[in-house]
Amino acid sequence: MNPFVLSAVVALAINGVFFAYAVVKKTDVVTDLSYSLSFGLVSAFILALWNRAGVVALVPAALTVVWAARLGAYLFGRIRKTKVDHRFDGMREVPLKFARFWILQAVAVAVILAPVAASVAGTGGFPAIPRKFGIFELVGVAMWLKGFIFEVTADAQKSAFKSSGKPGFIATGLWKYSRHPNYFGEALLWWGLFVYTVPVLSGALWLSAIGPIFITLLLLFVSGIPLLEKSADAKYGADPAYIDYKRRTNIFIPFLPRR
Repeated sequence: MNPFVLSAVVALAINGVFFAYAVVKKTDVVTDLSYSLSFGLVSAFILALWNRAGVVALVPAALTVVWAARLGAYLFGRIRKTKVDHRFDGMREVPLKFARFWILQAVAVAVILAPVAASVAGTGGFPAIPRKFGIFELVGVAMWLKGFIFEVTADAQKSAFKSSGKPGFIATGLWKYSRHPNYFGEALLWWGLFVYTVPVLSGALWLSAIGPIFITLLLLFVSGIPLLEKSADAKYGADPAYIDYKRRTNIFIPFLPRR
């Protein structure tokens, strides 16, 4: 099976199963779990079915399994504490409206995973000459590692801040340099996987760039930053400290606070 087709089929199947459970139980506790599990299982299938593609070609799939396991554990632990995801208020009781979210999530997973699929597709699945680890692979892994560290660190800092019981918003650690450092890290790691695949890209495989472009646009303009900015404005919009924080701090790319 084509790895791109596999991504779509597995992502749709996983989200279909979780959608059925969510509708019956009228719950959104499993939404984040299904998201990370989709990435992890698709990548695990690629590791198993394209194992003859060579170690270098399979690195993006292996890194995605690591990322998905960490993110899934973090998000599932968070939703178990909050018990509800208010993004789905007004949707849980309307199956057709709720289904739209699950379909879009499955499509998003398949699109974002395009560089992972391209890494094995570019070798033909069984390269006559084993792929070597070169400069693009080195830069790609370095970008992925930096993005992964950013995401994990930012999530840990925010969890610690909330657990401390301190009032207000977090503006320390990585959050001093970006209002959404975890999202920056996530976008960076996917761009890293795309850079990693560049040596085997040709023809239509260059379209795998849609993966990092899609997740970056999603985080910047759709379901990531806009929702959190709106929520934060509603909570802290009248707080002079928050107004100053927004004025001084980059929204996405970490940088020194402005004077």
